[in-house]
Amino acid sequence: MLDPTLIGFTAIIAFATYVQTVTGFALGMIVMGAVTTFELVPIAFTSVVISLVTIANGCFAIKGNMKALNLNTILITCAGIFPALALGLALLDYLSSEFSSLLQTLLGTTIICGGLMIMLKPEPIARPSGKPLFAASGAAAGLLAGMFSMAGPPLVYQFYRQPFEMQTIRLSLLAIFLICSVLRTGMVGVQGGLTLDMFTFTALALPVVALFTWLGRNYPPPLSPANLRRLAFGLLITIGISLLVGALRS
Repeated sequence: MLDPTLIGFTAIIAFATYVQTVTGFALGMIVMGAVTTFELVPIAFTSVVISLVTIANGCFAIKGNMKALNLNTILITCAGIFPALALGLALLDYLSSEFSSLLQTLLGTTIICGGLMIMLKPEPIARPSGKPLFAASGAAAGLLAGMFSMAGPPLVYQFYRQPFEMQTIRLSLLAIFLICSVLRTGMVGVQGGLTLDMFTFTALALPVVALFTWLGRNYPPPLSPANLRRLAFGLLITIGISLLVGALRS
């Protein structure tokens, strides 16, 4: 892998790791969208690296904060993720080999929709949602995770509606992303889709993940939650439109 590619990918991972640590979401969308926009590496390769990086990010961020997790809700959500994750991986494999432009179009559309969902401000409900809603949001997240390692949008919307403390929401999302990434990596491994390059690249990125996770936990930006959402929204919309334009040109 060429040095410029490694440097560019690492810089994107650093920024996305910081954003996810501060907000609890967006790592997958930023990395997948930016890397694909600049055509650094294929989508399938990027999705595996995102999964491995998300595992590291989740471990670093959750360490010492286990008491803040809503374990029951996490388990229910993950029960919906597993079958949809397998379907998403199958779609990624098929579209990567047969319809690459369509795959990029779907990615761009998903990122734009994710950006729009970030800007939504659902009113917190009086009581936590029932188990079926958490399982359904997990299924939607699993499909996106299987295809693009981007489980965030449906989960973010679902969890931010709940009458939970903000720390519980943020850490529970990170925990679900971690579990989802472990499942996805295991499935890809069973299919023989893991390569030495993927692990080497991830190993080189891990010190960056650790550093920017620590920075995110200890030095969040001097921005209000609303301004953080606006910043993420603008970035994701720009990335999504770039992907759609690129797909139309190909």
